[in-house]
Amino acid sequence: MTIAIIAGFCVLLLVLAFLAPKLSTYFERAGDKPLSLGQRAGSEAPGRLGRWLQKPFSSGRKAVHKSGSTGRKERAKSPL
Repeated sequence: MTIAIIAGFCVLLLVLAFLAPKLSTYFERAGDKPLSLGQRAGSEAPGRLGRWLQKPFSSGRKAVHKSGSTGRKERAKSPL
């Protein structure tokens, strides 16, 4: 379920970054906040368990940042 939510948000952010690049940065930060909180909470666990618990959140953060930056980059390349 979490993967579907993150994937849907990434697609929405990609489209928004292409249509309104400046506005998309606010949405990117809004998506980053809960993922960073989850990553921080997961890292509190001891040892390898902490690394395993924070891994899905860090991957989600990377995906959100990548989709936002890709949309803005493609917008800069387009002739519009």
